[in-house]
Amino acid sequence: MNEPLAERVRPKTLEDYVSQAHLVGEEGALTTQIKKGLIPSLILWGPPGTGKTTLAQIIANESERPFYTLSAINSGVKDIREVIEKAKQSGGLFTSKNPILFIDEIHRFSKSQQDSLLGAVEKGWITLIGATTENPSFEVIPALLSRCQVYILNSFGKADLEALLERAMKSDKLIQSRKIELKETEALLRLSGGDGRKLLNIFELVVTSEENDPIVITDDMVMSKVQKNTVLYDKTGEQHYDIISAFIKSIRGSDPNGAVYWLARMIEGGEDVKFIARRLLISASEDIGLANPTALVIANSTFQAVTTIGYPEARILLSQCTVYLATSPKSNASYAAIKKAQHLVSETGDLPVPLALRNAPTKLMKDLGYGKDYKYAHDFENNFADEEFMPEAIKGTTLYTPANNTRENAIKEFLKNRWKDKYEF
Repeated sequence: MNEPLAERVRPKTLEDYVSQAHLVGEEGALTTQIKKGLIPSLILWGPPGTGKTTLAQIIANESERPFYTLSAINSGVKDIREVIEKAKQSGGLFTSKNPILFIDEIHRFSKSQQDSLLGAVEKGWITLIGATTENPSFEVIPALLSRCQVYILNSFGKADLEALLERAMKSDKLIQSRKIELKETEALLRLSGGDGRKLLNIFELVVTSEENDPIVITDDMVMSKVQKNTVLYDKTGEQHYDIISAFIKSIRGSDPNGAVYWLARMIEGGEDVKFIARRLLISASEDIGLANPTALVIANSTFQAVTTIGYPEARILLSQCTVYLATSPKSNASYAAIKKAQHLVSETGDLPVPLALRNAPTKLMKDLGYGKDYKYAHDFENNFADEEFMPEAIKGTTLYTPANNTRENAIKEFLKNRWKDKYEF
């Protein structure tokens, strides 16, 4: 059986690697280290199909090191120790060419499995490269995380995905043997969701399902082929991300029926209980926020509880929380506020803190006016001094706009009573 297209066109060198310029571009954080062969133990964190495995292999090739790989899905402590012993023998101790041990889905390793890596990493027997789609702060034990650099890989953009398609058409012998006109790409790119591997697999599915040349690829043609072959995606593991997306969108759309259905799909598929609970936590803040602040409290309690209980009983708690979030009023005002604030910071840079707001722990700082004109809110009526707290250059900027729901209407009234018409609350 032929290898999938994504595997056949996997880049072998840094020059062929697409995307992640912030890591491996000319000024990339990893470029110099890779070229010099001075590779630290590291964690590659990013969505599926963004080149984590490929980058690990390229790092090993470029630095001319032995390369060992384990998957967290089917490896235990015994397997880890065996690989570490092999690595020690092939690389020697404390050499600049110590072997690389690549662990895919390292977030699935238990604490004891991760513990078994510590000695080898600390003593330099191996250089560890872990790949994860989950936040390593949650899933990698602190002792191991402190010994690794964390690098974030981003989903592919449109230009990156189109470059992958062009390269596949030019470099793969099976694809080259067909006459293909890539007339439209929107459906291919949309279905990929920024996942390069998924894009190439869909592209290959579309091409191989056509018997006669030339093959003219259009959006309608792609959608019809994929819909007829949806079962193909059930076994790839990619559907995991589509279902969690449907789950969160059902909660956001206030549909408890849809939300509980997608929850059941994840539970029946053996999804990690903490993965689901974390998404509920995020949804409680991102999509409900101040419309119902209790949602975050319930989601956090659910996370703590299901982590302790586990399946099968955890499904009841997850269902309760899911229904509660889906039937809560919705607001993304806090989420929108921090996005606006971060954008403002990126545009305006490090604006100075106004003197009145600065801390003045020394006499010199007091003499310089630090904190001099600060108005202590509790000294004024309603504990409000009518004093702005933005840097001078961006005074009067509105970042938080209360949404239209019972809770935030009360917040709007509170702010209006104090600030009057200043921010148009």
